[in-house]
Amino acid sequence: PVAGFLAMASVTDIPTGGFCFDLCKRNAWLEANNSNGAIIKKAKKTGTTIAGIVFKDGIVLGADTRATEGPIVADKNCNKIHYLAPNIFCGGAGTSADCENVTEMISSQLTLHRLNTGRECRVATAITMISQYLFRYQGYISTALIVGGMDCTGPSLFSVHPHGSVDQLPFQTMGSGSLCAMAVFENGYQDNLEQDNAVALVRAAITSGIENDLGSGSNVDITVVKAGSVERFRNIDKSLPKYKSKKPLTYPAGTTKFFDEIVSKIEIVEGEAMEQ
Repeated sequence: PVAGFLAMASVTDIPTGGFCFDLCKRNAWLEANNSNGAIIKKAKKTGTTIAGIVFKDGIVLGADTRATEGPIVADKNCNKIHYLAPNIFCGGAGTSADCENVTEMISSQLTLHRLNTGRECRVATAITMISQYLFRYQGYISTALIVGGMDCTGPSLFSVHPHGSVDQLPFQTMGSGSLCAMAVFENGYQDNLEQDNAVALVRAAITSGIENDLGSGSNVDITVVKAGSVERFRNIDKSLPKYKSKKPLTYPAGTTKFFDEIVSKIEIVEGEAMEQ
């Protein structure tokens, strides 16, 4: 009887910690029954351009460096290419806190996996861990990743969406500037590219996102992963300085028309302040 009671208690106890989805139905009901015109809070738009490509000897990842908070540029030189393992890196888009914590957690798990097995981690192993974790939270963790690396199967490149879906393609783009970057890839991609050509193509793709997407900007970061080596290029392309006119603009009096003019005389009295 005691064992049965403990088993029943363990089943009925409410687990603590983790995500709670109790307010999801409430939010959906508020949006559906918003007859009084109340302002419903919306998630802030995130902006990023990340891209990856497979070349003959490895993979190239690229990202811009602008972090936004709604319409505000919060950081002009953040790092969006994250370390997962010595042979696996990823570019992150979405909420910066979610990207940082998810990649750090997966990196820790891959380290334990590498120590337990005594072998280099496969890219597919990292993808499985990430996709299963994100699917568990049904998209409420705002993390979109392009994961690439070199393992015993050769170069691999995957994209993982916030709901946990996975794609494997020779070139990938994600973020608000992904369409701009994808246009460059579809125009210039070829099989078995050399490293220099692959890096130049990724730089052009990220630059396209920076120049055509308001959520992307600042500099270009590049990471090249090959068998036994990793090259990281921080700020390989820097943002253009703000335009300054050679001749300052001057407007003569009377340029702007107005209809009424009121001139008030202000008297300034020096001395101690008047007591009330």
